[in-house]
Amino acid sequence: MADLPEDVSRAWDDREGPVVFTTVDKKGMPNSIYVTCVKKYSDDTIVIADNYFNKTRANIKKGCSGSVLFLSRGKKSYQIKGPLNYHTDGVYYNDMKKWLDSRFPGVATVELTVKEVYCGGERLL
Repeated sequence: MADLPEDVSRAWDDREGPVVFTTVDKKGMPNSIYVTCVKKYSDDTIVIADNYFNKTRANIKKGCSGSVLFLSRGKKSYQIKGPLNYHTDGVYYNDMKKWLDSRFPGVATVELTVKEVYCGGERLL
């Protein structure tokens, strides 16, 4: 587990639009989706609400790692990579229920633990 660099943490707080969340199936085929219900829980954890996952949920339950890609308002792209854990209760799930818009089902949360961070092609962590 590693903390986001300070400039990446600030960029996250000022990001533009949805993030792209990518997982990989057991054959190595990537699956990318847009997500808007996402939060930086701490500097080492990103939490994503599972509202309508299908292939993504299956990939996570098979133990894949994942990444989130986002764009700062300054038009810099950042990618955060790490292992994923799926939660239908507990700390992350309970926190998600506080910030998730009630229009969404919020059936579970995905915890992405920060391991690698990139800005464009430059590895920052």
